[in-house]
Amino acid sequence: MKVIAEQDKCVSAGNCVAHAPQVFEQDEDDGSVILLDAHPPEDLAEPVREAAAACPAMAIRLET
Repeated sequence: MKVIAEQDKCVSAGNCVAHAPQVFEQDEDDGSVILLDAHPPEDLAEPVREAAAACPAMAIRLET
């Protein structure tokens, strides 16, 4: 799985961090998404899918 986080679309809701804090973080200044791991291990696949689904701005895409 490859994770793509588009900062320009991010609305700083923080749902991604709530679902997968090992993969996402928020910028201290504006709260926008910071991708920590573009290729997370398989055991994080479900939380990452949940994070992408919970993003109100659809700023997180997943590629297989």
